[in-house]
This record gives sequence, C-alpha cells and structure tokens, in this order.
Amino acid sequence: MSEEQLKQHRDAIDSIDARVLELLNDRARHARTIGEIKGGGVVYRPEREAQVLARIKSLNAGPLSDETVAKLFREIMSACLALERPLTIAFLGPEGTFSQAAATKHFGHAAATQACISIDEAFRCVEAGAADYVVAPVENSTEGAVGRTLDLMVNTPLHICGEVVLRIHHHLLRKGEHKDGIKRVYSHAQSLGQCHEWLNRNLPAEVERVSVASNAEAARLASLDPSAAAIAGDAAAEKFGLTKLAQNIEDEPNNTTRFLVLGREETAASGHDRTSLVISAPNRPGALHALVEPLARHHVSMTKFESRPSRTGLWEYLFFVDVEGHASEPRLQGALDELRRDAAFVKVLGSYPQAVL
Repeated sequence: MSEEQLKQHRDAIDSIDARVLELLNDRARHARTIGEIKGGGVVYRPEREAQVLARIKSLNAGPLSDETVAKLFREIMSACLALERPLTIAFLGPEGTFSQAAATKHFGHAAATQACISIDEAFRCVEAGAADYVVAPVENSTEGAVGRTLDLMVNTPLHICGEVVLRIHHHLLRKGEHKDGIKRVYSHAQSLGQCHEWLNRNLPAEVERVSVASNAEAARLASLDPSAAAIAGDAAAEKFGLTKLAQNIEDEPNNTTRFLVLGREETAASGHDRTSLVISAPNRPGALHALVEPLARHHVSMTKFESRPSRTGLWEYLFFVDVEGHASEPRLQGALDELRRDAAFVKVLGSYPQAVL
C-alpha cells in the first residue's frame, strides 16, 4: 500500500474520530439533562443499561465483536452516568481482587470502588448509605457457592439488581524469579481449592497453603515475605510488583465466578431477567417437593437450587433458588403466591437483568 493510500485512510479515521467525539459529547449532554430532570432520584437503572447493551449488540454488524462493542458502550454509559452523580461500589478488598475487577466490568471505570475488609463490611457500607452498591461473589464453577454471601442475603434489606460473570485466571506470584525456596503459598480458600491439583503437581508437599481473606491480601503478604508465594490475578500482580512464576494455574480451564450486585432499590423488568429467592420448608414429608412443584406448574424455569444450613435449628435448611423471569410477571407472581402460602419462609432477594457475558 502506497503512502498516499495510507494517508487517505488515516485522514478518514481522523474525520471519523472527530464525529465520534462530537456524538459522545452530545450523548453526554442528554445524559446530564436526564439527571437534572430526575433531580435527586436514582441515577443508575440496571434494566435500562441492559436494554441499551442488548440493542447495541443487535445493531452490531462488525467487524468489532459483540463483546467488544458491549465493553465500549459500558464505559460510555459509565462516563455519562458520572456526569449525573459518580457511583461508589463496595467490594471485598484490598485493591486488586477479582471482586474489584467484577465491579469495574459491571459499572465501568468512571465508578469509584471502595475496598472493604470483608463481605460483611461491604454489605454494611451500602446498607448505611456509605456506598451505592456492593459487588459480592456468590458462586464459582469449580468450588461452588460462597456461603458468606448467601448467609448475608437472608437478612439484608438490600435487593439484587444485577449479576456479573467473570472468567477467573490464577497465577503463582512471587517477588523472586523462580519457585525454589517457597515455604508457603497464600490465597483465598476458594482459590486454593480451584488450584489444588496444580499445586499438588508443581510444588513440594511440605509447602504450606495458607488461607487469607482475599487474593489481593495474599499478594500483599507475598510481597513482604521472600519465602512466600501467592495465588492471585493480574491486577494483584501489578499492584504489588510480583513476578508471574506460572500463569493460568486453575485446574478447570473454564473457571468462572458469578458475582451479584446489590443496592437499596428494586429493579424493573428488562425483558431478559432472573429472580433469586430464599425459601425454607416446614419439617415434614414431601416438603421439598412442595417448594418446587408450584414453579413447575406455572412454567417457571429453575436455573439454580442450593441448600444452606438455616442457623436457626439443627438440620434445618434454607434453599436458594434462581428462576428465569421477573417477579412482576404473572406466571412468577402466581408461583410466588403459592410458595408464600405453603412455605415456612419466602424472601425474594431480587429480580435483575441476566449477565452480559
């Protein structure tokens, strides 16, 4: 290709960039005006963002992929939303955790992220109004449910308003350049479980595996201890200046974590929603069947059924259930009415748009 041909394409790109910038600022002005019309009302509408992303992907003719287009528009919406009011998102800290990565994926880089020392504190920050939303891990494709998040949702006044699905890559990190002399490996208990077989194959049996509050905390500890290593992700490696001794060490190649977004307001229907419930059954024969039967009869598709000790009595359990649809839909309303009549306890944790992968 000649220099003249290159110049023609570059000039075209410069012209397009100018038009894109003009349109972005035009969009931002409309977003700011919407904020002024709302006054002091709720600025973040999960169902609206989900509808925008779905529409953009349906219009996309390439060559950019739907995933790339969705990421670009997520950041555009994040920047425009910040003109109304910047959001603060609580997450399990410190900086560099997968929870922070999930918060950024869902809310964009214009949102402020607030590190908390525990999932409990992250919930309390939002309940007290010190943050707008909390992003908390709820289940991993390898290790299963995150029990503490499930327990907190039973009593919190917060509502689930969104979900984030994040592909998880773990690395073995250390200050040094090799694996010799490692005496201990720090990581979150879930991550140690997700990398169990790799650790068995690649580190001596006498290397201690130490569970800590988060992967970022593991990286911090490893940065202070030359005899230690950590299992954590890219953000933690960069933040604490650690070397990747081995990459993508998770045992399951499709290792994925699902996070929930919770806030103080309920979410309207987006057209492609999920509803999460927690139910307890009276201790009598056939009680579990009675919980599931109304869902089937009203043609409600169940996507998750998880049991958890209720903490109120020996061998009593709560059941966490995810179903397709929004709680405002007649078929789901009918099923919920029957469950409230027959179950010992029913709580709708939230209806929310299904994750954009």
